[in-house]
Amino acid sequence: MESFEQDLVRALREVVSGSNWQCVGDKEKFRTRCTKLYSESGEDIVLIHPEGDRFYAMDSACPHEGGPLELGDIEDLGKGNLVLSCPWHDFEFSLIDGSSSSGLQNQVYEVKVFDGKVYLKTQSTLSLTPLKTSSLHQSDMPSESTQACSLENTLCSWAAKILCTPDPEEKATLTHQVQELWNSGKITEIGQSEPPAQPSRKAELTVLHPGRIKRGKGGTLASRIALLHSLANIELWAMDLSWDIIVRFATFQLPNGDRLPREFFTDFVKVAGDEAKHYMLLQKRLVELGCFFGALPVHNGLWQSAADTAHDLLARLAIVHMVHEARGLDIQPQTRNRFATQGDEASIKLIEIIYTDEITHVAAGLKWFTYICSKENRDPVSTFHELVPMYFKGYLKPPFNAAGRQSAGMTEEWYLPLVKPAHKEA
Repeated sequence: MESFEQDLVRALREVVSGSNWQCVGDKEKFRTRCTKLYSESGEDIVLIHPEGDRFYAMDSACPHEGGPLELGDIEDLGKGNLVLSCPWHDFEFSLIDGSSSSGLQNQVYEVKVFDGKVYLKTQSTLSLTPLKTSSLHQSDMPSESTQACSLENTLCSWAAKILCTPDPEEKATLTHQVQELWNSGKITEIGQSEPPAQPSRKAELTVLHPGRIKRGKGGTLASRIALLHSLANIELWAMDLSWDIIVRFATFQLPNGDRLPREFFTDFVKVAGDEAKHYMLLQKRLVELGCFFGALPVHNGLWQSAADTAHDLLARLAIVHMVHEARGLDIQPQTRNRFATQGDEASIKLIEIIYTDEITHVAAGLKWFTYICSKENRDPVSTFHELVPMYFKGYLKPPFNAAGRQSAGMTEEWYLPLVKPAHKEA
């Protein structure tokens, strides 16, 4: 009898093997709603567990642009119609047949639960851990290396991917998605990745020297469009600068050997999210006025400051967040008035939203500049006065928005000593 049972078990195993069913583990292992199963073929699968004994499976890479479906959300569209939505572009896929309202189709797999174990039907061998390991630096092409490491689901890998995303609206959308994943705890690790030499831009964008850009004074519709277009370009670069400071200085060490607090990264994820919001608002306004971003030439002057301070976090905070962004506060009243004279209330509301957010961005730069100086036993104000002349050409120029700067915590002692001294006659 015992021999018969052994033969039966052996026969059943052969049937299971021949039918491509494989056990992926005990049901109790799969407590999370989405689990990535790694395939030896590289075509990984996400195992979806809404509740109880209900399990579903589909390819883990979104058929749109390869987004990681294991990071997506399960939604009930009514009457038990469950879908898994991609975290990148919100495409949703039916758990039953992989169909999508977008017309895309994802591959699904049969799943069964028997005797407390989960079985999945596929020809590929599956594992809960990666079967192949790849380096973050397999290629000199940033987009390829970033796409490979983004599957690690660390903040830095996502930051690098966003920097390598050329389409501005996709860059902004992805920024908001990563911000939500970070804030909700779906991204937990800061990680480490290699930033690109320069953020990607669409090939058809016309880039000129900053001095050749006509920003507009707001006196005509064309002039207002030019001004809004210039602001959109600034916000786009500011978004990239926020992700760059995250990925570039992720391994920065304080004198005692500690890394930067998690709060540092949370603050700059928020800054990135704000800049993405600003860009999208400006783009929407441009469209309302009969234009779009990219219709006019742009410059990359802000990135020069990033390149100059790529080796020094204090310098980056000082120049980008405490000089350039503070200057944005200074010019806000004048910019607002230009739109007010034309009765452009829609643009005025937009400018005011940006202004309120930018105060918090200057405050973030000041906060972490002061924090690092305190850890390095340096006086923050005098250190700021040393760094600005090293990395910023010329003097700081009035008029200053003292109220806006004060709201951000930047009192006059920070910036007035950097103004060009008045000429004294003999």
